[in-house]
Amino acid sequence: MYAIIQSGGKQYRVTEGMKLKLEKLSGDEGQDVTIGEVLAVSDGTTTTIGSPYIGGASVTGKIMSHGKARKVTVFKYKRRKDYKKKVGHRQHFTELLIEKIQTEAPHGA
Repeated sequence: MYAIIQSGGKQYRVTEGMKLKLEKLSGDEGQDVTIGEVLAVSDGTTTTIGSPYIGGASVTGKIMSHGKARKVTVFKYKRRKDYKKKVGHRQHFTELLIEKIQTEAPHGA
């Protein structure tokens, strides 16, 4: 079973037990996070596609760690104009362990 979720303006294909690096999410390490923006869910035989999201579907995960990605160097240069600019950037991320993919609201809710 897999799901396609949206987080931080990007889309990810996730399965249960998968570790994934997302744009930084608020929360502490060990805390559970629920992502309700599920675009599609497939169980191997049937695929459900939302418009744009599937109502009642969610993906639950646990925050494993927060960190910074590798440095990206941005270098701007214009020849013969004495213009050079070098800037570095490290993007913050959250590592998430996907625990459960739910396709409908839990009973009793």
